[in-house]
Amino acid sequence: MTSSPALNMESQTKLERLAPTPPPSSATRAMKANRSKDTKPELALRRALFANGMRYRVGMRLNVPGRSVRPDVVFTRRRVAVFVDGCFWHGCSQHGRMPSDPTGYWHQKMERNRARDAAVDESLKAAGWTVVRVWEHLPASQAAKLVQETVTEVARRQRTRTTGSQPSLN
Repeated sequence: MTSSPALNMESQTKLERLAPTPPPSSATRAMKANRSKDTKPELALRRALFANGMRYRVGMRLNVPGRSVRPDVVFTRRRVAVFVDGCFWHGCSQHGRMPSDPTGYWHQKMERNRARDAAVDESLKAAGWTVVRVWEHLPASQAAKLVQETVTEVARRQRTRTTGSQPSLN
């Protein structure tokens, strides 16, 4: 069976646009084994938030203009989306380490992840959401405190906006 030159040209163009495959290495095997949800840092944050009396949604899809986003923790009433970013995948300057890779695959992958994170943040903010990103290396108690402070501040701003008055300092 032969195919037309136009079809071959089209499929070749599609292949050129696809991201390169990761080189076969121990890093590749390790990265494939990583979980994408319910990671230890995420579970620790959720336990700490729950222990502090905060109730939230998990696995909730947020449809914002141009994309669909699934934050790790969502406070729907306050419109706060929380992401627990892994040091490796999201390029933590303190702990992120680039595997040695002559093809450049991992460097490109990390750059795409950071660009996607920035685009997601902008999309959510444009849709009226507050975004909180915490690194996986941050202790769960500190991360929970940061999230709780953000949710409390958003709630205060929402109350002020609906009542139309400034809160008293007494």
